[in-house]
Amino acid sequence: MKSSQRKTLQTVLLILAPILVLGFSLFIGRYPHPIWMNPAILNEDVMAQRLLLNLRMPRVITAMLLGMSLSAAGGVMQMLFRNPLVEPGFLGVSQGAGFGAALCIVFLTNNPLVVEGMATIFAILGLILSYFFARRMRYGGWLLRLVLAGIAVSALFSAGLGILKYVADPNSQLQEIVFWLLGGLYAVTWRSLFYILPVVIIGLVVIFLMRWRLNLLSLEDETAFSLGVSVGRERTLLLAAAVTITAVVISVAGIVGWVGLIVPHIARRLTGANAANFIPLSISLGGIFAVLCDDLARTLMAGEIPLGIITSLLGAVIFIFLMVKPNLKVRQ
Repeated sequence: MKSSQRKTLQTVLLILAPILVLGFSLFIGRYPHPIWMNPAILNEDVMAQRLLLNLRMPRVITAMLLGMSLSAAGGVMQMLFRNPLVEPGFLGVSQGAGFGAALCIVFLTNNPLVVEGMATIFAILGLILSYFFARRMRYGGWLLRLVLAGIAVSALFSAGLGILKYVADPNSQLQEIVFWLLGGLYAVTWRSLFYILPVVIIGLVVIFLMRWRLNLLSLEDETAFSLGVSVGRERTLLLAAAVTITAVVISVAGIVGWVGLIVPHIARRLTGANAANFIPLSISLGGIFAVLCDDLARTLMAGEIPLGIITSLLGAVIFIFLMVKPNLKVRQ
């Protein structure tokens, strides 16, 4: 097969595979029978029609956007920070979102839209504080200072979250906070989907169009600058896109771990370390992984399993497998 034909086939598969998984997942659930809904029933069952259109469809699409966003952000951050263990919750983003959501639940309201807004605000605030403290540190290079600032900001938000959980009403507010922190798409509606959709699309487009530059930005600053890269501007733009899409999807889904850490590793194992190749594959695989995990979360038991538990369990198993199989071939 010619190189051009192979690339065309890969592009078609990257686009088609998530769409097929999304369409298949619409008919997975516990109504009217466990696991699978026969599409033919939609012609006669009004409840099934409403369930599919008003509950499953926005939820499955949101799960797809969640996986794509976290995977793309994870790939970008791992390249920019030259660290394979960096994930999208880096720089205080996840902890800030958790603190904002808990603050809203305890002192304001548990209205989903308000909680999402507060989580987004504090997630972005986490990034701003990390950047602010890193600029004022005098130890090490810029990337090291940013890492240290992110650790400190995350610790501050985690401490604040602990205080909020301590003062929350154990009969209502505490349960809501804990379930939100475990992650899940149980409360997703079309309104939630439209809340994140524009931001996610813009962020993913920016990352996709600039994926070629990640290879240069992963070099030392002096080397990248000598090759004609505007290091500060391009790194800031990519980092802002990655953090923003992470913030908005976390605000809707809660803390969902391991997706942004493990999926870029899998993509690199399949395509090699060239960001121009593995970033699109990360986006596609991330969407598929999140949708399949959400399918398991809502079908394995009569009561819904938090999505964060499923992604953490499967992600840890896959990560261990990749680490103990160093001889797996990586395309260059």
